[in-house]
Amino acid sequence: MDVTTADTLVVAPPDLMRQKVSALQEQVLKAEQYEPPTRHFFHGGLYCREVFRQAGALIVGAVHKKEHMYLIASGTVMITDGEGEAQTYTGPHLFLSKPGTKRAVYALTDAVCMTFHAIPATTVEEAEAELVEREPESPFTTGNRLKANVTEMLP
Repeated sequence: MDVTTADTLVVAPPDLMRQKVSALQEQVLKAEQYEPPTRHFFHGGLYCREVFRQAGALIVGAVHKKEHMYLIASGTVMITDGEGEAQTYTGPHLFLSKPGTKRAVYALTDAVCMTFHAIPATTVEEAEAELVEREPESPFTTGNRLKANVTEMLP
């Protein structure tokens, strides 16, 4: 039996990643946006966020405050790695995300990505308040919903 521990998972350096992804976000905000279908699950002190990414969608996420698991459940995506080049992964693939992580994900195919968080929250609002930094420049509000003044990219 193989056992995977936190020290054997891929961990990107959050400070460098955050700077590069923030610069990318400035450019992405100039284009039409995509509101990814997102589902939220709460059970037994765990919160799971499942995000469907349509092929061709580029999504820049929020800065995460806490360590958590990030799973590419299906599909193929390119993800920033903090070293200047994006890496391509096909699901299933599991990452450990450290506090301060901010990533950009480009879906090469339709893909499903999930995050897993050990928190006592029971609502999306509580979970996001505890897990991510609010960014006024983000095109998203709570639950991955596009802000009213942002145009959605058509499928």
